[in-house]
Amino acid sequence: MTPAPDDGPSGVHCRLDELLAEREMTLTELSRLVGVSIVNLSILKNDHARAIRYSTLSAICRALDCEIGELLVRTD
Repeated sequence: MTPAPDDGPSGVHCRLDELLAEREMTLTELSRLVGVSIVNLSILKNDHARAIRYSTLSAICRALDCEIGELLVRTD
């Protein structure tokens, strides 16, 4: 199996927009709670992130009161 190219689709979708809407929370508020810049959260939200730290992933899920599998889903 060959790895996916870095510039192509990853087969993973971030449901950050949907989860924020469900919780009536803004990206700005999440940024403040998690300590991650709005720009970096936006990159994640738009499925352009190449990597995410476990600590960041955990902090986002804690702030949104969700499981990792609710935030990140397979698209392939």
